[in-house]
Amino acid sequence: MNDRHAPDHVVVLLLAALRPAAVPWGWWRVARGAAALRDEPGLSFARALGSGHDGGFGLRPSLHRQGLLAVFDSQDAAWRFLACTHGVVAAYRRRAAEWAALVLRATSSRGTWGGQTIVPTRPVPAREAVAALTRASIRPSKAAAFWRMSPPAEHALARADGCLLAVGLGEAPLLRQATFSLWRDQAAMDAYARSGAHQAAIHAAYRGGHFSESMFTRFVPLAAQGSWKGWALAGLGLPGCGVPGVATAGAGMEGPEWRSSEARAGRATTESGEGRSPAERTTRRWQDARRSSTGVGDAI
Repeated sequence: MNDRHAPDHVVVLLLAALRPAAVPWGWWRVARGAAALRDEPGLSFARALGSGHDGGFGLRPSLHRQGLLAVFDSQDAAWRFLACTHGVVAAYRRRAAEWAALVLRATSSRGTWGGQTIVPTRPVPAREAVAALTRASIRPSKAAAFWRMSPPAEHALARADGCLLAVGLGEAPLLRQATFSLWRDQAAMDAYARSGAHQAAIHAAYRGGHFSESMFTRFVPLAAQGSWKGWALAGLGLPGCGVPGVATAGAGMEGPEWRSSEARAGRATTESGEGRSPAERTTRRWQDARRSSTGVGDAI
C-alpha cells in the first residue's frame, strides 16, 4: 500500500436493470465482454457481467439485470469514466429502468481475476460502510458440488445483520460467478464471514478444489449513486464524491446528485447525532424490506 510505484486502483461497479427493449443490447454487451472499454483512458481491466434472477445468486439467470466492473489506475480516471456523457456508463443509463453505481477502493485483496489483481490502497475503516467482492472460476467437474452448498449460504446472507445490499453477478452461467455485498461496517461483515453456513461453504470449496481461480476483495466505498431494487443508495448514509460533469436529471441521467464527502459527513453528524451515521439508523428498515419483498435466491 506504501509502494509509490504500485497502481492507485479505484474500482467502479455499475448495476443496471435494463428496459425490455434494451435487453438484446445488454446481452450483446455481456457477450463482447470488456472489448468496448479497451481504449478507456486509465483502465486496468474490466468485466461485463450478467446476474441471477432478480439480481440474485442462483441457477436461474436474469434477462435484464446486469453489471459492469471496471478497475482504474487512478481516481481521476474513474471520475472521467463516470462523467463521460457519450461513453459506456451513459449508454447503460439511457437504457436502464433502474441503475446504481459505486466507486470503491480496496482495503485488502487476495487472488486474481483473469490473471489480474486489485491493489489495496486504503486502510480498513473503523465504523464506516464496507463492501466485499467474491468471485471464482468453478471447475466443471466440481460445479454440482459447489451449487449444492450454495442455498444455505444464500439463506444466511439474506438474513445477515448489517447487510445493506447483495448482488449475484457472473461472466458465464454456472461456472464463473461473483457476489458483491455492501455492509454497515467491518464488524457486520466479519460476523457473517464467520457464520456457519458461509464458513462451511468456503471450507468445502477449498478442501474440494472447486475453483481454478478465485479472488476475494474488501473495499471502502468512496461514492454511491442511483438505486437498486427500489432502494436509493443515498439513503444508506454512504459517502458521495463530486464528479465534475455528471448530470443529475434528464436524458437518462436520473438519480441523486453526487455530493462531496465533506458535505455528506457533516450532514450525517447533524442528522444522526453523536458519531452515528444514517446507515446505522436505516439498516434495519432496509433489511426488513428486503426480507419481505425478496426470496432467498434474490438476496445474493
